[in-house]
This record gives sequence, structure tokens and C-alpha cells, in this order.
Amino acid sequence: MRKSSIIFFQRKFPSANMVLIKDQLPILIDTGFGSDAEETEQLVREAGILPEELHLVVNTHYHSDHVGGNFYLQKNYGTTIAAHKWDAGLINSCDREACSAEWLDQPVEPYQVNIKLSNNDEIHTGSRTLKVLHTPGHTLGHISLYEPEEEILICGDLFHKNDIGWLNIFREGVASIQRSMESLDRLSKLQIQHAYSGHGPRIDNPLVAIDAARTRLDKWIKAPEKVAWHACKRIFAFTLIMKNGLAKEEIDNDLLRCGWFQDFARYSFQLRPEEFIQILLDEMIRSGAACWHNNYLIASAPYQAPPVKWMNRNIKPKDWSTQYPLRD
Repeated sequence: MRKSSIIFFQRKFPSANMVLIKDQLPILIDTGFGSDAEETEQLVREAGILPEELHLVVNTHYHSDHVGGNFYLQKNYGTTIAAHKWDAGLINSCDREACSAEWLDQPVEPYQVNIKLSNNDEIHTGSRTLKVLHTPGHTLGHISLYEPEEEILICGDLFHKNDIGWLNIFREGVASIQRSMESLDRLSKLQIQHAYSGHGPRIDNPLVAIDAARTRLDKWIKAPEKVAWHACKRIFAFTLIMKNGLAKEEIDNDLLRCGWFQDFARYSFQLRPEEFIQILLDEMIRSGAACWHNNYLIASAPYQAPPVKWMNRNIKPKDWSTQYPLRD
């Protein structure tokens, strides 16, 4: 019988971290960015699990850096995908709002959610049981997974070791701040030894990280512009990562095409989008989120850029049903 273990993969952007529950019924939590799908498969193989042996992939939420490998695994190995029921409805109907991909201008290849999860559901891996906790905030369908035997929490992008997930007030609503606070309050009542988030290293003092996240959210409630700045910098940095930087002369047109940029400029900062471009660039440089290199603006975080050919496919949920039909 295979010995049970929990394996954490800390990954570079644009991929999110993954967690593999190596057991009689192996479970993979999140699958990284689409361009890293073959690397995702290789990591699973190197951990001693054949991809066809995966009993289930569970997504903490539907952003491109967490679900990008779903298509590859489902197409090549028939992998079963599980996600919160609210994400599943958008995904399975190929809704253009699915994954926020249209608004964020992030490519996601098509997949189907086979198992719709709800709060307090249980996922059995053989010798372990993972409890599904609905923890909305970063997205409305965001979930965390709790393993009580070793007191381990897999928290997606709800909070990180030294940060919290950005909040999409234009797609998830202004109540996302309060939802995040309520989700953190719920998790703070658990016995947690270690936590694994979607980005960054293992969290060895989860309750300290949760308290820090709640403190930050409390400041955001009092100063909503902080929410907007946090989100803008995270989204734009991810864009720079996906495109391996932007030439100075490309930046204006690229930003003006983005729904997120238009919304934050007009409604969070009450500026015409053209006026907000230089303000955002200055803040990216000041905060250290990006820097200039040979007339290119590049993200400061460590990353491996997706191949240009892959990015040029520009796959979005609005095209899934016609270009990439999937069987139910």
C-alpha cells in the first residue's frame, strides 16, 4: 500500500503553487498556468504518481494560474476536476466571465468541472479526509481544504505568508473585503500547524499570518483606495510576467485594452484611463513591483515567461464551446 504524504510544490509565476496528496486515491490541488502544463505533469511523475493515477484535481478557485493545467490533464488522461459549485456553473456554461479571463486578459484553455463542491463536503484520499471550506473573498467560489490529522490548511489565495490575495471588487463586489474577513475569522478557529497558499513558501505560523491578513483588511475597509492599488499592482505585474515585459511604446495601448485598467482608473481613482497610465507606472517602479530594463518594463518577481506562441493563441472562455468543444 502506498504511504500517504502531502507534497508541496512552490512554483514560479505565472504558475500558482500546487499540493499533491499522495495516497491510495491521489489528489492534486491546483494545476498551475496553462503554458506550464507539461511541467505540472513532470512534477507529479517525479513525486511518484502517474498522471493517469490522479483520482481528482481540486481547484481552490478558477483564476488562470490555478486552473491552467486542467485542460492538459483532462484531455490527455481524462482527469476528474472538482471545484466550488459557483465556479462550476460559469465554467461548464462557457460563460465569458468564467475565470475573470476576459476582464483580466488572461488565457485559459477549456475544461469541465465534473464534481461540484459545497461547504463542509469531504474529499477522501484513502487514509485521509480533506474538509472543503468555502472561503470567499479573493473570488466568490474560493475554497480552502483542511486536513485535520496533521492540521494542515491549503488556503489558495485567501492569504499568503506575508500578503493576501488581491480583491476583485468589480467582479466579486465591494463585499469581497468583508467576505475575506469572515473567511479568515472562520479559519482562525481551526487548529493549524502548517498552511500552503497559492503563492510563496509554506506558512509555518498560520495563525500569525491570518492575524496579519485581518489587520491589513481592516485598514482596507477604512481606506478603500488601498484595495485598488493592491489589485492594480498585482494584476499588472502578472500581465508583465505573461508577456515577459512590455516595451515602453506598447504600454499605453496594452493597458487601455484591459477591462481591469479601465474600471480601476474610472471608478476607483476617478481618472480618465489615459491619465492613470503614468500614475500606475510610477507606482509600479516606486513599490518595486516592476523595473525598466533596456526600455522594457519587466516584473520584479522571479518568473519563467510563457512561450510567445502559446500566449498568441489568446484562449478565452467565450470561445471554448466553438473552438474547443468538450464532451459532458
